[in-house]
This record gives sequence, structure tokens and C-alpha cells, in this order.
Amino acid sequence: MATELSTCFFSHGSIGQLNCNHVNVRYYRSPSRRSLAASCKMRQRNSSSQQKRQPAKRIFPEQLSTNSNLQPKGEAESDPEYPTTSTITSSTREDISDDHADTTIAVEHSNEQVSTTALALLEDINIPSVVANKGEQLSGIHLQDLIGMIRHAEKNIHLLNQARIRALEDLQKILGEKAALQGEINILEMRLAETDARMRVAAQEKINVELLEAQLEKLRNELSSRGGTPEIVHDAHEIVPLAHNNGFNSLTEELNKFRTENMSLKVDLQELKAELSNVKQTDERVEMLEKERSLLESSLKELETNLAVSQQDVAKLSTLKSECKTLWEKVEHLQALLDNATKQADQAILVLQQNQELREKVDRLEESLEEANVYKLSSEKLQGYNELMQEKIKLLEERLQRSDEEIHSYVQLYQDSVKEFQNTLDTIKEESKRRALDEPVDDMPREFWSRVLLMIDGWFLEKKIQTDDATVLREMIWKRDGRIRDAYMACKEKNEPGIIATFLRMTSSPTRSGLHVIHIAAEMAPVAKVGGLGDVLTGLSKALQKRGHLVEVILPKYDCIQYERIHDFRALDMVVESYFDGRLFKNKVWVGTVEGLPVYFIEPHHPANFFWRGQLYGEHDDFKRFSFFSRAALELLLQAGKKPDIIHCHDWQTAFVAPLYWDLYAPKGLNSARICFTCHNFEYQGTAPASELASCGLDVHHLNRPDRMQDNSAHDRVNPVKGAIVFSNIVTTVSPTYAQEVRTAQGGQGLHATLNLHTKKFVGVLNGIDTDVWNPATDSYLKVQYSANDLQGKLENKEALRKHLGLSSADVKRPLGRLLPK
Repeated sequence: MATELSTCFFSHGSIGQLNCNHVNVRYYRSPSRRSLAASCKMRQRNSSSQQKRQPAKRIFPEQLSTNSNLQPKGEAESDPEYPTTSTITSSTREDISDDHADTTIAVEHSNEQVSTTALALLEDINIPSVVANKGEQLSGIHLQDLIGMIRHAEKNIHLLNQARIRALEDLQKILGEKAALQGEINILEMRLAETDARMRVAAQEKINVELLEAQLEKLRNELSSRGGTPEIVHDAHEIVPLAHNNGFNSLTEELNKFRTENMSLKVDLQELKAELSNVKQTDERVEMLEKERSLLESSLKELETNLAVSQQDVAKLSTLKSECKTLWEKVEHLQALLDNATKQADQAILVLQQNQELREKVDRLEESLEEANVYKLSSEKLQGYNELMQEKIKLLEERLQRSDEEIHSYVQLYQDSVKEFQNTLDTIKEESKRRALDEPVDDMPREFWSRVLLMIDGWFLEKKIQTDDATVLREMIWKRDGRIRDAYMACKEKNEPGIIATFLRMTSSPTRSGLHVIHIAAEMAPVAKVGGLGDVLTGLSKALQKRGHLVEVILPKYDCIQYERIHDFRALDMVVESYFDGRLFKNKVWVGTVEGLPVYFIEPHHPANFFWRGQLYGEHDDFKRFSFFSRAALELLLQAGKKPDIIHCHDWQTAFVAPLYWDLYAPKGLNSARICFTCHNFEYQGTAPASELASCGLDVHHLNRPDRMQDNSAHDRVNPVKGAIVFSNIVTTVSPTYAQEVRTAQGGQGLHATLNLHTKKFVGVLNGIDTDVWNPATDSYLKVQYSANDLQGKLENKEALRKHLGLSSADVKRPLGRLLPK
């Protein structure tokens, strides 16, 4: 049995072409028939795996073209309807189990529903072609080609399902025959072993006979040497050979019989080896069929993803249809005005022609008058004629004046219509331009906007542009203004002064569409990560950036940072001076993008080499290291002229930001932001002697009080986490449940009284996951995939992990996870 399938593969590259490849798949039916229980399971697994799709590449309708190669070959050409499971032969249906048949029918039914929905959506779309003034046209979309290709893809899907069922049947039969042949080979090998044993026994008996002959010959020699009587010797010669010949003949016959049987066994063995080679060839064909089946499945998946993309394009076409209808109505209105103006212009031309004819008549009359004067007609006739002519001239002049007034009114109306038409066109163009400027540009990656933002900040910090210009350009980047992208692309070949001049020409006053958020933290995944803080910081920043907010991150420049994960990493040509221990220290500022986010790295020029220790935490002077970093970060914001809406600090390492901001930097002009503090684990609070707080410039006597930063368990120590709780506008933690736990004396680690005092601004926000890094809905390593909408798979995965680790399942509510030291 051979089935030829024609499959169409969609690929979307740089120019979006449609490539069609024809794959010929041939399946061979084995002579025997076996049960299809295993093939049914394989079919179910294949059906379930089809649900695990990854986002497909987009294919726009205008990129599609008709292709005759999409027509199915072979059996599909003769059947105009979609092939179903009824086309399978009766003998095949008897071999397939009920579960397998149900699975196949469900798959085909779902395919029919998808195709019906797609065709219904596509057939409802009828977008007219709009021809605008000055050659502007909206190209039509070949929807019939798309509908035809979807229908042919659906036929190919049904053919693939049918061919897959037949291939599974043949595979099961081949496996059964292989098992039977293997059993026969085992029996023949056992018989061959028995024959070898019997041959070895016969060989041993032959050796014994030869030994007996040697002994007999020896006895004969002894008898002859002793001089025995000839009769005795003769009798011995007759008796012994007779017995010897009888035994030898029997052994010879048995040996010949063994040899004959051995030859037959060898012949059978050669035949079995030939059959075994045929089986191996069949296995190779089966493997080839499996490969071709996997190729067909991948093609089927790609067709389904392309179908999903086409449905999305259909939804977009519906919106385009409404816009085209609106534009069509406007153009029809303008066309009507233009027709009216044209008609009026035609009437004016007719009136002008009539006036020209009248003037020609007047000219002829004047010539007649001149002729009359030449011939000196009689005075009476001449006078009467002159009076008549004067009356006619007056009448013609009146008619000419009226016609001139009408022509003037027509011309004025025509000019008004043309002006109205031009004004309408200008309004439409302005609306289109304004819409294009207002809409954010989504065709550039997040790394591009972060790189441009860092470039603008570098110009400002290096004193190459003014504060107002830097603010305006940041706003435009924030809105993802298309002019920024166009200017950047146009300035690739220019030097830096030319690029700056180009960007400064675009400065205006755009409106803000989101929040400006700056994270100050000690960790960020994946470049500097110890625990969950780094993952939360990166995931939260990416989520805020996707929602249209401007997000920036400030980190220490550790010596153990993963520099290969930082893109466009460079140092700015400027230094930031910050106060510490009674003097000013310089800080070098580095910039780069991490996971598409703009990041600033502060490198202190301090003799203690605060961040050149080979690790992030665990040093004896961690309090000084991170208090220095917190003040340097705020100094960078002040000198860069940034006006953030939110400054978000994390854990005790950057908790100093809250009191530093309100006590020192808000009076200096950095007062646009509100402070958000997130404590990921209240067990780590970073307490230290109160005297060390003075190093970063804070007033110890002012802050070492019970209602501020004084530690609740020791009056001579300060608690950075407590200070952040007091001085922040809002305090968050990792979940609502944990927020309730830390309000108690047992879970609050000594801060429960402070948290209860500031309970109105303390909330628990449940941490999420970054689906770009790990998505349980598509993770193939999980036994069962799950999502936020369907959490049933978590219980099944938990049970599977218990079985894999050999853990007890008696208490299913017992959590599986890590234990933190208390």
C-alpha cells in the first residue's frame, strides 16, 4: 500500500515568501496482522503533543500567492470532500481499538471546526479597493487564494491522519512478525546447540575406537612375540576385528546421520539469517517511515500555526475594513463635491462660448456700420439703422454683463469647492500623520530603546546637551516615538556632533503616557544573582516596560559580574562625586543593557575597593559598602537631572535610599519621586552600630530614635529595614500570606510592632514568573503542563516528583521545597 501526500510548508523570512515542498511517503503493508493497542497509545500521545504549540511567525495576507502545487495528489484529487475515517478499509477498522478510533475522530472533528471557523471569518471579509487622489491606492487582498490554501491544508491534514493510522497498523504487524521470527531463531539455535553436543560425543567415541585399535594392535604384537599358537592368534584376529567393525560401523552411520542433520540445520540457519536480514531491512524501512512521520507531524504543526496566524490576520483585516469604509465615505463625499464643481465649470465654459459668439456678432455689426458710413447711406435710414443697432448693442451689453456675473459666480463657487476639497485632503493627511506620530513604534526591540536612552543620558552627563533637551528626548523614547527610530537609522553614518544635532531638531513637548520607575538594588538576573531578588527585579522591570513605563536600573559594578551578558557595555566620560566618611569620592559610571533594560553600574574609587571582593555579600563591612552605594546612586540621579515618578529600593542593602532621599536629596531638588521599598525576606535586616550611619552623611542623633531607625531590640544599633519602612511611601513584600505572618511576633523578626504601626502602607504583592525565562504551559520536561488558568497539572507533577524521589504520598498536603535556616 502506498499513499502519496502533498504538504505545504509556510516559511516567513525577510521577504515573506510562500514555499511549497512535496513529500512522497510510502508505507509497506506486512503480510501478517497484529493487535494495535500500542499504536493506539502512540496515536493518543501524538494527539496530545499537538496541543503544545509555540508562537508561530506571522504571515501577512498580501504575502500569499496562489500556487497550484497546493492541490493534493493521488487519492485526494478524486474526492472533492474532506477525507474522513470512513475511507479506511474494513480490515483495518477491525484491527483498531475503540479508544484509538475515538481519538482519531476527535482530532479530525477539531480540524473541521478550525477550518469552518477560518473559512467563515475569511468569507465575511470584503474589502473594497479605494482609489484616492494623486495616485494613492489601497491594494486589495487576494482572499480567495488564502481560502483555497486553507482548504488544501485541511485536506492535507486529513490525509496525514489517515496515513498515520495506516503506518501504525503496518508497524504493529511488522513488530509482531519480528517477534515470531525471533522465536523461531531461538528454537533453531537450541537445536543447533544440541547437534553440536551430539557431534562432540561422536568425536569422543571415535577417539576411543582409535585407542582400542591401538591397544588391539599392541596385543597382537605381544601374542606374536610370545610365540602363541597360530590358531589363537588367528581367532583373536577374527574376533577382535569383528567386534571392532560392528562398533565402528554403527558409529560411522550415526556420525553420517549427524552430519546430514547438521547440513540441513545449516541450510535452515542460512534461510533464517536471510529472513532476519529481511526483518532488519524492514526495521530500517520502519525507522525511515518514523522519520517521515515525524516530518509530516512537524509540517502539520506548522500548518496549524500558520492557520492560527491567518485567523489573527483576519481579525486585523476586520479593523482595516472599518477604516477603509470610513475613508471610502470621505472620498465619496469629496468626489461628489468635485463632480458638482466640474458641472458648474462646464456651465461657465458654455456661457463663455455664448459670450464669444455675441462678441463676434458685435464685431460684424461694427463692420456693417463702417461699411454704412463708407457708402454714405441716407440719413434717415442710417439714423434708424443706428438706433436699432444701438438698442441691439445695449441689449447685448446687458446680456454680456449678466453672463459675466454668472460666470464670476460659477468660478467663485468652483474655487470654493476646490478649497474645501483641498482642506479636507489636508485634514485627512494631518490626521494620518498625527496618528502615525501618536502610535508607539513596536517594530524595534526593547534593547534598541534602552540603548538610545543610555546614549541620551551619556550626552547629558558629559555636558553635550542641555537639561530640557535631554528631558524631551527621554519623553520621546518613553513614548517610543517613530521619529527617534528614523533619526537613529538616518544617523548611522554620521559622527557624534551630527547625531546630536539631528536629535536636537526633534525636541518638542510631548505628553507623558506612563511612569518613570528607577530600581536601585544589589542584584539583577542574570548578571548579578544570588537569590530570588535578582529574578524578581528583572521580571518586574520587563513587565513594567511592556506596559509602556520607562524603567531603569542602578547596580554596583561588582568584579564578579557576568559581563558577557551585558550588551553595549561602556564607560561614560564623566565621574560622579559622592560624600562618604567626611570627604568626596569619585565614582565611574558604566552603562549597558541587560534583558533589554537600561542599566547603570556604579564603580566607586574608594581605597577599600568596596565591590572588588569576588562576591556580592558576606563581607565584614557590608553596611558601609551598601550605604556608600545608596548615596552614590541618588547622587547620579541628581547630577543626571532625572525626574522619576517612583524610586524602588530592595532589601536592607538599598534601604538607606529612603532616609537619604527625604533628608538630603529632596531639599536639593530631587523631589519628584515617591519611595517604594520591598523586603523579600525580613530575616535579613543589616543592623549595625548607630555610629556607622554617619559615614553616608545621615544625622545619627536625628535618626537613632524609636520612631525612626533605632533597632527595636538594641538602642545603640540602627536597623536599615526599619528606616525604609518609616521613610517609604509604600512598603511591599513577596505575598499577602507572608505580609500577615510578619505582622506577628513570631514571624516579624522584631519588626512586627513597626509594621503594625505603618499597616496602612504595608501590602503583600504575590510574586509572579517571567514566562520569557520559564513557562510551565510549554515546558516539555514537566509531566503535565499547566498555567495560571488551569492549576490541576501542579498536583500531578508533585505526585510524579514524589514517585521519582521515592517519597511517601501519605500526606499530599505536605509541601515540597527548600527550608531556610532560622
